[in-house]
Amino acid sequence: MLSLNHNLKFLRWYKLVVCLTLFMMPVLNADLQGAEKSTQSKQKDRKVYFLTDVVPVLTKLSCNSGGCHGKSSGQNGFKISLLGFDPEMDYSAIALESRGRRIFPADPDQSLLLSKAIGRVPHGGGKQLEYDSADYKVLRNWIEQGAPGPDPDAPVLLSISLARQDRVLKQNTSVKLQVVAHFTGGTQRDVSRQAVYESNYPEIANVDEEGLVTTQSRGGLFAVMARFGDKIAVFQGVVPYQTIKIPHEEEYPSSQEFTKVDRHLVRQWKKLGIAPSPQTDAATFIRRVTLDICGTLPTADEVTDYLADQRSDKRRRLIDRLLERPEYASYFALKWADILQNRGSGYSTRKQRSGTMLFSSWIRDSILSNKPYDRFVSEILTASGSQAENPAAIWYRSVRTTPGYVESIAQSFLGVRIQCAQCHHHPAERWSEDDYYSFAAVFSRVGRKGGFADAEVPTDEIIYLKNEGEVRNPRTRKLMQPRPLGGPDFTISRFEDPRHRLAKWMTSPENPFFARTMVNRMWGHFFGRGIIHPIDDARSTNPPTNPALIDELAHDFAANGYDVKGLIRVITNSYAYHLSSVPNKTNTEDTQCFARYYPKRLSAEVLLDGISQVLDVPTIFPGGPGQFPEGMRAVNLPDENVRLNFLDAFGRPSRTSACECERTDAPALSQALELVNSKEIQRKMTDQNGYIERLGTNTKTHSENVRAIFLRTLSRTPRAAEEKIAVEYLKAEQSRQEGYRSFLWALLATNEFMMNH
Repeated sequence: MLSLNHNLKFLRWYKLVVCLTLFMMPVLNADLQGAEKSTQSKQKDRKVYFLTDVVPVLTKLSCNSGGCHGKSSGQNGFKISLLGFDPEMDYSAIALESRGRRIFPADPDQSLLLSKAIGRVPHGGGKQLEYDSADYKVLRNWIEQGAPGPDPDAPVLLSISLARQDRVLKQNTSVKLQVVAHFTGGTQRDVSRQAVYESNYPEIANVDEEGLVTTQSRGGLFAVMARFGDKIAVFQGVVPYQTIKIPHEEEYPSSQEFTKVDRHLVRQWKKLGIAPSPQTDAATFIRRVTLDICGTLPTADEVTDYLADQRSDKRRRLIDRLLERPEYASYFALKWADILQNRGSGYSTRKQRSGTMLFSSWIRDSILSNKPYDRFVSEILTASGSQAENPAAIWYRSVRTTPGYVESIAQSFLGVRIQCAQCHHHPAERWSEDDYYSFAAVFSRVGRKGGFADAEVPTDEIIYLKNEGEVRNPRTRKLMQPRPLGGPDFTISRFEDPRHRLAKWMTSPENPFFARTMVNRMWGHFFGRGIIHPIDDARSTNPPTNPALIDELAHDFAANGYDVKGLIRVITNSYAYHLSSVPNKTNTEDTQCFARYYPKRLSAEVLLDGISQVLDVPTIFPGGPGQFPEGMRAVNLPDENVRLNFLDAFGRPSRTSACECERTDAPALSQALELVNSKEIQRKMTDQNGYIERLGTNTKTHSENVRAIFLRTLSRTPRAAEEKIAVEYLKAEQSRQEGYRSFLWALLATNEFMMNH
């Protein structure tokens, strides 16, 4: 025990401490209160800027979104600019409109701007703010400071950055994003709470309003956009598919098996913890690559010869042969006729259709001769003259307006969807209204003369360069100088055609969009999805799934003189293109990284031609005697105005825009009805000179016929069980001919026939 003397000393010390504490408490409390007041005062005294403080709060609360006051008509009589891209307009609407009734500097808390936001006054958008929250204080302090408008001396927002850029995250984990805003004068500020966030794949990783990214119970690639003011930064994440078993090294191809393109894919597969499917068999490959390059089925003889070929490079040889066939040019001419809107709506006579036929033939001849892609595009952009002398000028017949020029060229050749910027700043990219109308000014002097009108577009027009022409921003009335997207202003004389300057800028190897857009478009054609997807929607908020891969392809394409056939060889000779479409245990959920071949339905024209080829009965197209040669393939039709219900039911595009998304492959009830009730299909099935008639009258056994049918239809021999079922069915049918008719119809309606896999 402690001594009595020690306890007494402790007691005296304790009393002294208590006395001093009681004496000092008021002083300490006063100091603490003073410090707190000082902090609040500093926050209050900090100047609140309308553009970099107030507008971001409105954006965060979705007040200026397209579904609220930011839409073109506003909401309940109150309209501000979409996402705050017009601060002058916003300030006028908030602080000056209706005699300034929305703000009350004498008592900021009574301002309608705040009262409605916190739900004190009825508000159609409901409660958006908590009283005295950080965002509330920003708005209140701004009002208290006199609600100053946009200040020309205020710090200008230069950019925003993310503390984390790319990161591998496990499933069901979270990471907090930190957004830093960089201003003129070298200042920066953490704006994580004021930024707006959006995930492009919420099923892989979602993000809350505070920037907390949470991964889900599946793997894949995702991107989160962070927006503050008019600046955007993107966080790209990788979530491995496998959380338990990581594939062994031997499950990946060896370096001897893959090309330099494949190495980028292999690296990504390993990061995601997935292994590729095995290489597909030879029969599947010849069908796949023939459909992808020529848009036609391989014949039974072609399949038989290919399977018998024992050379190690037979796949490469096959690709080379296909690229020299005229069907290759026809198939890709159809693709480009869609993109370039070679449209004939309303035509009824052969003379009126001559323009689309000329343009279609010009495209096909360009592809057949392997015209360099930069030259192909330049000839379209700079085309002048009549359709007979220069068929490329027909593009200007279908695309006739300022929005048409800007949007079609941006989407076709630059992979940019700039439609939003016609009315307001692009919500997910850097493009402004000035960018849009400066690009339009490149075409301000395009003139037309001559020709006659039909139901939609004139025919036999002559395209020429006018001496004068101007484009103004319709909102600001500012006269725009010709300037391409992301490029410099063109200083040109009245004797120069700004389109030539555009073509030179666009096709330069230094152009950040041109080569990337084309290689992505071709990759999407062969793999069923682009490295950037959708293929013509390149933006910072829709990044490529494999940046290194698209950069490699684009660099090589430009360095090799924009050789399209060379690009196709690179893609189709890759290890990835030869993979089976059958998933393994690791890549079942993969839809982004090309660890297997993604099956895709045959396009409308290819499907109809395939049915015609199998049944050996050509399609009869409407249009009058001599309009189309006998035996013409649907792929070779010059425009979309050849009326055939089958093609429309299976997704033929109307060619009213440059977007490949117009062509659809989604299943629909009308497609099943076409296969059952279509007059054209029924005619092919019952034609007296067709394949079914020959099957019903030949002397071959059912087994022999079934094997021939499978080779002709599915490019493979039947499996034993399939052959047995087919033979038993045919033997049971009373009419040999009807039996084969039903059997062929059943095969043509299978997914295996209707899909490229």
